[in-house]
Amino acid sequence: MLLHSHALSWGLWLCALTVPAFASQAEPALPAPKHIVVFMIDDLGWRDLEPAAWAPLPWESADTAPSATHFKTPNIARLAEQGMRFSEAYAAAPVCTPTRTSLMLGQSPARTGITYWTKEFDRDQSAPFPRGGPVLRAPKWRVNGIQPGEPNLATRLSDAGMHTIHVGKAHFGTGPGGDPTALGFQVNIAGWAAGGPGSYLAKQNFSAAWRNGGHGWDIPGLGAYHGKDLFLTDVLAIEAERAIRDAVADDARIFLNFAPYAVHAPLTVNERVRDRFPDLEGPELAYATLVASADDAVGQLLGVLDDLGIADETLLIFTSDNGGLSAHGRGGEKHTHNAPLRSGKGSAFEGGIRVPLIARWPGVIEAGRVTDGAVVTQDLFPTLLSAVGGDLEGAGATGVDLLPVFAGADVPTERPLVWHQPHYWGVRGPGIEPFSAVRMGRWKLIYFHSSQVLVDGKKERVPVPRFELYDLYADVGETTNVAGAEPMTVAALAEVLSSQLEAAGAALSINVGTGESIALPRAALAAASAK
Repeated sequence: MLLHSHALSWGLWLCALTVPAFASQAEPALPAPKHIVVFMIDDLGWRDLEPAAWAPLPWESADTAPSATHFKTPNIARLAEQGMRFSEAYAAAPVCTPTRTSLMLGQSPARTGITYWTKEFDRDQSAPFPRGGPVLRAPKWRVNGIQPGEPNLATRLSDAGMHTIHVGKAHFGTGPGGDPTALGFQVNIAGWAAGGPGSYLAKQNFSAAWRNGGHGWDIPGLGAYHGKDLFLTDVLAIEAERAIRDAVADDARIFLNFAPYAVHAPLTVNERVRDRFPDLEGPELAYATLVASADDAVGQLLGVLDDLGIADETLLIFTSDNGGLSAHGRGGEKHTHNAPLRSGKGSAFEGGIRVPLIARWPGVIEAGRVTDGAVVTQDLFPTLLSAVGGDLEGAGATGVDLLPVFAGADVPTERPLVWHQPHYWGVRGPGIEPFSAVRMGRWKLIYFHSSQVLVDGKKERVPVPRFELYDLYADVGETTNVAGAEPMTVAALAEVLSSQLEAAGAALSINVGTGESIALPRAALAAASAK
């Protein structure tokens, strides 16, 4: 539907973007699953899996395949074979808390106001950009994330009669919001405000204290395992299995949010699986074992569902909270680990936001299906609630209910997907800077909140926004900025992005020199055109 803009007038182009999702398709009546299991892996890249688990792009050729094919994930590959893979799935943000809270609230970070990662109560984790000579700073945002009393996915599923269990990384909020049981989960195992473990090793008590890192990253509630020769991901799988079996013994309907801290730093070798990777060493060995241990956990829990005879009545989702780590900490060349995608975690480019997504629902989802079309984290909120007849009233959800897609419909392609991160992640790399972006169909417009200019032969950062436009169907690696060749597409998408940011009440980066917010995309484009 979205053609090169010179084939449509600007007005017609904008009208074409207002077609509602599933406007011509009646929503099918589906049986309600008794149980829901979500696997939310941390920092897992788009293709940090065996090729059998990938969702091939419709235009992909052999020469665009990534080089990293050494991952061993047979359980996730089996899940993909039994379910549906999404070839164009996105995280709501390129860092963790905004994505995880979008799952819980069903809204984009631009709308929730939770646009960056959180940890300590009332503390803004943002840094001025760039460091050392800042020209931008972050606007006011919800630095404490989700807090008690705020209706969310867990509270609504609990109200629908489900037994809600959280295992692993929460990272939904700070202070009172750091406790998942204050946010609607009836059981919490090892989840709190921090987004990473001090250590993956029980011998080190899952704490950073062993390296003089203090106790600010300690994993709570796992004292029974301290001092033992066990790995955190394996322990979380043991605890999740116990929670599932206890709930089924009580004839409860389960919602399990299984979120192992893997594959988040500190990259640590799981010795139990080291022998699977004889050709790897250093950080890449550690990373591969983290991925493998997450796969083992998936396999263990799939086995539990089979053993209890509840697999066929369980809707299962597998995904990640942002793109794979690539700017630091890994082996090999930086910013290349998510090839053919550009950059990685923290970035506006595809490597920072495109993630794996698999859904399995026996009897509803066709086994082995691959579907195209962009979907995003907040779509899971209305999808899961609708599946079990939960209450969406007053949720303000902006995600799209994917139940028709599960039943065989196409993913809607006409709606805008918006990302908004007016923060600097703190590590240098392509696209790792404050930005807003919109994707519609083949086009992706990135509105970076500053630019670099040459002053006396030296690059200097200035608070003047810039636009980059990419045709993802022709250039998924975002190698060629076509903004100059497609002025009408830039103008149309700048208007869409501006309208979406306004409707969300999104706060833009602050110009340090003036203390004022930078302009909305439409105004910045108009100012640039007037020069």
